[in-house]
Amino acid sequence: MRVISLLPAATEIVAALGAGGRLVGVTHECDYPPEVRVLPRVTRSRLDPDLSSGEIDRALAAAKHEGAATVEVDVDLVGRLRPDVIIAQAICDVCAVGQEQLAGIVSSLRLTPWVVTLHAHTLVEVFVDMRKVGEAMELRDEADEMIAGLAYRLRRVRGTARRSPGPRVLVLEWLDPPYVAGHWVPELIEIAGGEDVGGVPGAPSVTRSWRELSALAPDLVVVAPCGFDVERARREVALVTDRDARALLDRRVEFLDGNAYTSRPGPRLVDAAEMLARLMHG
Repeated sequence: MRVISLLPAATEIVAALGAGGRLVGVTHECDYPPEVRVLPRVTRSRLDPDLSSGEIDRALAAAKHEGAATVEVDVDLVGRLRPDVIIAQAICDVCAVGQEQLAGIVSSLRLTPWVVTLHAHTLVEVFVDMRKVGEAMELRDEADEMIAGLAYRLRRVRGTARRSPGPRVLVLEWLDPPYVAGHWVPELIEIAGGEDVGGVPGAPSVTRSWRELSALAPDLVVVAPCGFDVERARREVALVTDRDARALLDRRVEFLDGNAYTSRPGPRLVDAAEMLARLMHG
């Protein structure tokens, strides 16, 4: 079976199922596990990776307004790789391969692959997507075993996290403009023993003003920008000059690798829950 992943989280799911050897193509963002870095890259970003948060946001907004994709797919390469399965997503049409792009890719192929579309917004839905990938790859038992192991680890985090009451936590997914993390992140905070004061479980990430965010008075601010590692996140925080933002960021601030742990709906969300518990409770 030959598999192309159009989503870093999907790449991680396939590898966690023990089927990394079936991957024949991945995206330019796929970097985990390390062995996938040598695989053919079937996408590339049209955005300069050195742009600041604000510049990236403006470029994405312009692309959305114009109906232009910011991710380019090498359709010829996809055809040469002859995939039996393509794993894609239906969460973000702006910064990843969207459904319209995907339809164009599939229609261009001589043989039609099985398309698996991931669409998770909650932890339960992440597990459902993992099972979908397992079924497509004829690895149902392996998927069930993986999900059971991840669920067990989450129960352990919940059981050991100190409460009474837990800290009030705000997770920032972007800084210019400020976005509050949504989807599965509020669930991770709750499992880790905290109270998410900004996000709503299962709801999209939303932008709010620095004044609104400062008024929430969180005990802990976790900076975990989508697509950025900790070093890049620290640099972005240093660029923020808004007075209300500085009042908020002068509180207790911790950093988490948003690119690796909170923005990818895959197995490492459980790692994120464990890390958040340590950040909250030491």
